[in-house]
Amino acid sequence: MAGDAVTQDAADSVTGSDTDGDQSVVQPSPGRVRRRVARGVLITGLLLSVMGLSIIGACFINDRTIVESRGQAVAEVVDTSLTRTVVRFNTEDGRVYIPPNGVIYPTDLQAGQLVRVEYDSRNPDLVRVAGRTAVISLLPVLSALAVLWAVLLPTYWLLRRSDRD
Repeated sequence: MAGDAVTQDAADSVTGSDTDGDQSVVQPSPGRVRRRVARGVLITGLLLSVMGLSIIGACFINDRTIVESRGQAVAEVVDTSLTRTVVRFNTEDGRVYIPPNGVIYPTDLQAGQLVRVEYDSRNPDLVRVAGRTAVISLLPVLSALAVLWAVLLPTYWLLRRSDRD
């Protein structure tokens, strides 16, 4: 009889299995999810801190490189934008040079302004405003890291605290 026949679920007919013995998918507990998110918050903070400290380290390396083979010139500020400040100067061998990456430590420069620069005579792409050093990078980077940790540590604490409740 047709009424006595067992009908298969549509998915079972396609896969050839039956769902009688299927187990439900185990969902991670909310506490476990919070612990993972808290760990992710700390890892993100550590990675961003390493990046910030690397920026400071790179600034000091650039300064040391310029000091090792210093060239000096008066440069004209050609253009300023959010991402770089372009300058044009004459190298010691008389070539007019415009570094493609702009000048480092360009704070408060305006287009058309003349400014004294120091550059690596072996690689004139590396140019800084004379008298400015990597010490200038400390305030913005360390301030950003302080704000980062001021947000991340309470977030971590709240995630871990709610896990214990």
